[in-house]
Amino acid sequence: MSGDTDIRVLMTTDTVGGVWTYSCTLASSLAATGVDVTLATVGPPARTDQREMLGDSQVDLVETDLALEWQDPEGRDLPKARRALLGLEARFKPDIVHLNSFREATLPWRAPAMVVAHSCVNSWALACRDTSWLGEPRWVRYTERVAAALNGTQAWVCPSKSFHDDIVGIYHPLSPGAVIWNGMAAGTPPGRKRELIFAAGRLWDRAKNIEVLSAAAPGLDWPVQIAGPANADASTGVTWLGQLPHSALCGHLEHAAIFVSPALYEPFGLSVLEAAAAGCALVLSDIPTFRELWTGAALFFDPRDGQALHQTLAGLCADDSGRARLQRAAYEHSLTYSLARATNAYLKLYEELLAPNRATSQLGEIEVRA
Repeated sequence: MSGDTDIRVLMTTDTVGGVWTYSCTLASSLAATGVDVTLATVGPPARTDQREMLGDSQVDLVETDLALEWQDPEGRDLPKARRALLGLEARFKPDIVHLNSFREATLPWRAPAMVVAHSCVNSWALACRDTSWLGEPRWVRYTERVAAALNGTQAWVCPSKSFHDDIVGIYHPLSPGAVIWNGMAAGTPPGRKRELIFAAGRLWDRAKNIEVLSAAAPGLDWPVQIAGPANADASTGVTWLGQLPHSALCGHLEHAAIFVSPALYEPFGLSVLEAAAAGCALVLSDIPTFRELWTGAALFFDPRDGQALHQTLAGLCADDSGRARLQRAAYEHSLTYSLARATNAYLKLYEELLAPNRATSQLGEIEVRA
């Protein structure tokens, strides 16, 4: 689906992690087809380098000072969010409200609303094997609100079938939802790479499991670099690069021969897709999402076994031909997750939501749309 369209979309986002990358990429692509997109932030304001990710697109960026929902499980900020976001709807009069967090989905929107489930606290806790605190009243309230969000919108979407199954198992939504894989513009075929192992992740986020890479790094012939915010030195065996602008992160991916994600939890993993598109050989934790998305184009390891990761990396560093094959496989497989396919899938969903007499069968079965 391409060409001009007169659809107006109000899209929410946050500036923490991959949701910002997803939102900027999709909003810019939608705008290129003629969709009028207003992108409203929740949480910390966008940094200058983050704003640059919108490029010269016609996306209208509006910032709020609302709390992130996972930092406000009690919902204390909900009345303020209601005033601010419904005020934006009254101002911009969108045809579709595209939500990228659950809390806002419980608001009484006038336009058809859909929510994309990028992650949730319950599935994060299950993956980290740390669920004892989920029985606290504030997290029970959070769980109730997520369930209400899934049932209160006209459609809900997940970026992978694996994460969709997690959402269904935890919240039991009344409608089956849809799966739309995230997408990005195609990279260039891999060129000459440096003898470098690269990773990206927040040290303070247990789900990123960066510690296992730190444990695996000593004794490797190649240097290990990790990008991402940290509140301490990750390890003497790695070089911690700190928070990098997205453009700088992409530059490191262009040079690195190997990209590692030891994550315990990833509903999709945009950094992996970016690494594959840059022609990195992928070494990924053996979790359902990565198996779904990257089987045949990556090496997998037990994310709780640092020794297994060390052996996998040591072998790949020494295997020039095998590494080259894996780089090519990752790049070619990255083309499966094209930005055009993702954009078209969302446009199709928007049109279904706007159809005056849409049949329930259109949204009645789970479908992998891109």
